[in-house]
Amino acid sequence: MSDTESIGGDLFQEPEGYYKPKPADHYAKYERKTSKEPKTINLKLIGSSPLWGHLLWNAGIFTADYLDKHSDDLVKGKDVLELGAAAALPSIICGYNDARNVVCTDYPDVELISNIEHNIKTAPGLNQETVTVDGYIWGNDYEPLFSKIRNDSTHQNKKFDLIILSDLVFNHTEHHKLLKTCQDCLEPNGKCLVVFSPHRPWLLENDLEFFETAKEYGFKTDKIDLVQWKPMFEEDQETAEIRARVYSFFLTFDK
Repeated sequence: MSDTESIGGDLFQEPEGYYKPKPADHYAKYERKTSKEPKTINLKLIGSSPLWGHLLWNAGIFTADYLDKHSDDLVKGKDVLELGAAAALPSIICGYNDARNVVCTDYPDVELISNIEHNIKTAPGLNQETVTVDGYIWGNDYEPLFSKIRNDSTHQNKKFDLIILSDLVFNHTEHHKLLKTCQDCLEPNGKCLVVFSPHRPWLLENDLEFFETAKEYGFKTDKIDLVQWKPMFEEDQETAEIRARVYSFFLTFDK
C-alpha cells in the first residue's frame, strides 16, 4: 500500500454534504403606514448572521412606523444615531424624513456593514449625503461618530438629538456599554428611542433591567406603548403571548 493510499478511502475527506451551503441573501419589503413616498422600501438581508442582521424584526418595523408618524418632532432637522442597525430600516426612514444627519452603525462585520451600505445606496430618492454608515462597537471612541455630524452656520451640534436602539436590550452583558454610549453621545435635550421584543421570555426581567440600569447613567424612562404583534417565530405556543409583545420607551436625561 502506497503512502497516498488509506483503508476505506481518504480519511481526511469530509463526507458529501458535510458542509452546508451558506443561506442566500434575501429581501424583505416594508410598507410605510403614512402617505409619504416612497410607499415601499425593499431591504436586502444577509443570509445568516450571528449578529441577527438576517431578519427584519418586529421592533425595527415598529420603530420605523413610529419615526415616520412622529417625524416632525423627532427627526426633521435632527442629528440621529442608530446603534445595531441590522438592515438599517429606521435610519432610512429618518433620511426620508429630512433628518439633518443620520449615522447608521452596527458591529464592524464586513458582510453586515456592506449590506447596510447596499440598502442605503439603493433606497430610491434618499439623500446619500445625509445618511452615513460606520462599523462601531458600543462604548468605543465616539469621535468617529461625532465627525460624521455635518454642521453649518445655523446648527452646531456636537452630539446627537436622537439615538435609536431597536431590539438591542436582549444583549444583557452590554447594557452598561450601550447606556454609556447613549449618555456620552446624546445632546442634553435629546431622546433615546428604545424598542424591543422579549425573544427569550424567561429572560424578560433581564431585558427590563436595562431601564433600571439607565438610572445610573442619569436617564429617566417614559413608556410609549406596548403592542401585540404576530411573534417572529412559530414555536412554543405557551410563550407566544410574551414573544408577541413590542415594548417602546423614551430615555431622556433626568434633570
